[in-house]
Amino acid sequence: MKRSFLATLAPALISLIAFNYLPVAMADVPNSISISGTGYGHGVGMSQIGARGLALEGDTATAIMNYYFPNSDVTALQDDQILRINIGHQLTTLKISGASTGMNWQVIPGIEGDTSSAISLSAKDSVTFSIGQNKVAANLSKSGVKSNLSNNSAFTIRWSGTRYLAGDTSLINVAHSNKTTLYKYGQIQVKAIKDVKLGVRLELINLVKLHDEYLWGISEVSSSWPTAALEAQVIASRSYALSKAGKIQKGCDCDLYGSVSDQIFAGYSKEAEPKWGKLWKTAVTNTATSETSGLVVSQNNLVLRTYFTSSTGGVTETSLNAWGSDLGYTYSVNDPWSLDPKLNPNYFKWKRDLSQSLLAAAFGLPDIASLKILSLNQTGTVKIIEGRSSTGKRVKLSGETFRSRCKLPSPWFSLTGEELVSVQN
Repeated sequence: MKRSFLATLAPALISLIAFNYLPVAMADVPNSISISGTGYGHGVGMSQIGARGLALEGDTATAIMNYYFPNSDVTALQDDQILRINIGHQLTTLKISGASTGMNWQVIPGIEGDTSSAISLSAKDSVTFSIGQNKVAANLSKSGVKSNLSNNSAFTIRWSGTRYLAGDTSLINVAHSNKTTLYKYGQIQVKAIKDVKLGVRLELINLVKLHDEYLWGISEVSSSWPTAALEAQVIASRSYALSKAGKIQKGCDCDLYGSVSDQIFAGYSKEAEPKWGKLWKTAVTNTATSETSGLVVSQNNLVLRTYFTSSTGGVTETSLNAWGSDLGYTYSVNDPWSLDPKLNPNYFKWKRDLSQSLLAAAFGLPDIASLKILSLNQTGTVKIIEGRSSTGKRVKLSGETFRSRCKLPSPWFSLTGEELVSVQN
């Protein structure tokens, strides 16, 4: 009797399924799984490596912004707002000290207002802040004599040469998290803010003017890059900051974080770089259109939140693919410069071995016996990836979530020795 087509095909299908989805309880749980990929960052918006490549080819900063943000304009908008930049998040202790000979600086209980209780300090003095009775505790070291100030919800620090305190130009030293940073502009506030999980923590905020004081400290690209690439970064950074100005985030009491959560703010160290620092300051000046305005990326006279990324997998990503939300102005454009080993030596190709513990934590499973990439976005980034435990339980994650949890350089990655189950275009 002639067998039906399905009857003939069934053993093959069963065999194929058994090969691709062999009961994982029968397999060993690997100590690690290898991932390889290209690019660095979420891939949305302006590619910094791409901006450098375009600048080397002779494009202007405006042309670079128009390339990565199609259908937008580069226009001048007011940018003299005072920003609250978080320079220390959820701290338990920090130390502030003078950094310039002959300087004058102050510590003031409270926020800005009453200076009658201000304590004057010199370059050799310091204040250590910690948490005390759910407030900010301040331990003062003045002229070698130590004393404690009354606990307060906040303290303000001012130093000479700023608009907040007259006198010679000076620098202030801020030390926390095993790092010391110099600041030249604005004033600093230390506030006690309660976190739902951690309890009371210290938030450290630098109040600086967007137009120059903030932009001078942005440390996102090398100051040795071509002028047009630097100016493109300034325009992107100004636009991004302006889009968040005035929208205080409760968790940090800030407009922006001075870290990768927003954009890296390095304080005085950026402009103080030997040889190159002055080139970055010049790029900031070149993109200013007056003492109170500068070039930004906009649509209908509204500033865009211009995301940027270090490099990509050869094309930029959209916000919809990366974060599930279509912002309306992020497009996928070709970015071949990111694949150039000369322009992007560290990330035109990369490989990571992910430990069993990291993978298990990423998927919320007791262990990971195997991974499968189930689909890709049109841009080539991973859309959905599945992890299976040794008991057969499966959990799916978006590629961006997996990248973030496993600290992968980018969402353009593949699994060594694995096949794609399906690719959705």
